[in-house]
Amino acid sequence: MSPDRELRVSKIRNGTVIDHVTGGQALNVLAILGIDGSEGFGVSIGMNVPSDRLGRKDVVKVEERELSQSEVDVLSLIAPEATINIIRDYEVVEKNRVERPDSVTGVLSCPNHNCITNEDEPVRPRFDVVSEGVRCGYCSEIIREDIAEHIDV
Repeated sequence: MSPDRELRVSKIRNGTVIDHVTGGQALNVLAILGIDGSEGFGVSIGMNVPSDRLGRKDVVKVEERELSQSEVDVLSLIAPEATINIIRDYEVVEKNRVERPDSVTGVLSCPNHNCITNEDEPVRPRFDVVSEGVRCGYCSEIIREDIAEHIDV
């Protein structure tokens, strides 16, 4: 194997590989998953690695953990081209591309300070996924860019 074709990160025995993440978003992926390094399982990150499909991509490998559908839904907002690979005994047993949901609840905070979701009301933020970004279900504020900055998980 030529040096430029060698694996940069070793394979994992069991867990999840999140591939084709938008370049520069790997740390946001870890934040969404609530991973800070204290969990005791291995985490590998490749950032801004070459990709035929994306030009540059990030890859996140999480040992001994499989993602919930709600985690995948939130990931789809910041990494719409991502693939989720479930690994068992070093083999890919399941491979899925993320699909953007119609809406997400309780995972984003509304940037509109006057929105009812930012008051002391028992209301969970709900956002509809629209072509231009995500729209608050209460005040209609649209987050067009930097959705990761509004993740509140």
